[in-house]
Amino acid sequence: MLGLVLLYVGAVLFVNGIWLMDKIRPREVAIMNIFTGLVGLVVAVFAVAEQDPDSIQLSAYVLLFAFTYLWVAYNQYIEAEGSGLGWYCLFVAITAVPVAIITLMGAVEVFDFWLGLNWAGWAVLWFIYFLLLALKMPIQRLAAWVTIVLGVITAWLPGFLALNGFI
Repeated sequence: MLGLVLLYVGAVLFVNGIWLMDKIRPREVAIMNIFTGLVGLVVAVFAVAEQDPDSIQLSAYVLLFAFTYLWVAYNQYIEAEGSGLGWYCLFVAITAVPVAIITLMGAVEVFDFWLGLNWAGWAVLWFIYFLLLALKMPIQRLAAWVTIVLGVITAWLPGFLALNGFI
């Protein structure tokens, strides 16, 4: 399921990065955010159904991001300014920091190190969203590029590799 989620997270981050560059209208991007949010929601529901601690943890973490994409879509559709979402992004960023540390401290395999570094990258990205949306810092272009780069490196590429049996 990880490959499935990561593939679409990569797609939505890529498209949202292009949107942040003002190359796509918000309502056009909303459908990708809805779809990715729903994919994450469905995966999280199936993970919770496993009823083991690791699956419940996976579900909680997937929902952090799935909810973000659904909120982005909502904001795009109603043309909201996004400060509430920005404060939620701070919550996600703060949550991602200890997850990155715990993951890296327990890393044994290359995948574990990769995952820990991804969490660190996501913490930075969601903190950038906080700065952009809640604090209204003029960093939209930076946010766009970081979104695209991290979308490719932390989500699309590993999702593609996982779906094709390389990781």
